[in-house]
Amino acid sequence: MTDLLADATEELYSADPDEFTQRRTDLAAAARHSGEAAAAKQIAALRKPTRSAWVVNQLVRAHPDAAGRLAELAAGLREGGNGSRIRELTEARGRLIDELTRQAFATVGTPSPPSALREDVIATLSAALADPEVAAEVQAGTLTKAAHWAGFGLVPLSDAPSKPKPKAPAPPPDDLEPRRRSKEQIQTAERAVAQATDDLESATTAEHELEQAVRTLESELEQARERLALARRAAYRAESRRNKAVAELDRLRE
Repeated sequence: MTDLLADATEELYSADPDEFTQRRTDLAAAARHSGEAAAAKQIAALRKPTRSAWVVNQLVRAHPDAAGRLAELAAGLREGGNGSRIRELTEARGRLIDELTRQAFATVGTPSPPSALREDVIATLSAALADPEVAAEVQAGTLTKAAHWAGFGLVPLSDAPSKPKPKAPAPPPDDLEPRRRSKEQIQTAERAVAQATDDLESATTAEHELEQAVRTLESELEQARERLALARRAAYRAESRRNKAVAELDRLRE
């Protein structure tokens, strides 16, 4: 990784996601103007992290020991053991995830996060205990989206900025001229791709958060219906007792 790319990666994944797109464009342009076309292309390809991924990134950047603690517990979980050892490791897992989750949101100044955001952070930390690739991304502080461990794989597996896709082979010299585009057109196309990628990630995150909100509201509605049914039965019984009391009072008066 070149110094320009390393510096850009460090800055972008440390900053707030709302500032990511514009700052990425500025850094890619600066690299291009410095004659570092390859670095500029790699910087432009860096993916904007979702809010939950950013929270985990800030945790490991502010508290480097967090990744080490996850790795140590992950090693213990892989080794396993007898029943009491497994119970001990399971309890330790729950305590560590809870502690790191609180620490993560305290780091970013959000002690009371939305439930969907909190669940994504918990899921990502849990996935880091189960999958070495996620653990490596967590340790690097370059997560781009939450990871969810389903017991048989990750859903979804985040894309690591440090692992660029293989470059397509260069065209033969005779074909270069027809394939050339102006620098301005290439820059415009790169910005369009980057913006479309960010829009897709934002829409996907919003969809997930709304799904979580709907499930929460449906659960609250069901609980409210149960309470309403109990209240109606209590009101019916109270009305019956009142009617009997009124009838008894009328009988005594007669």
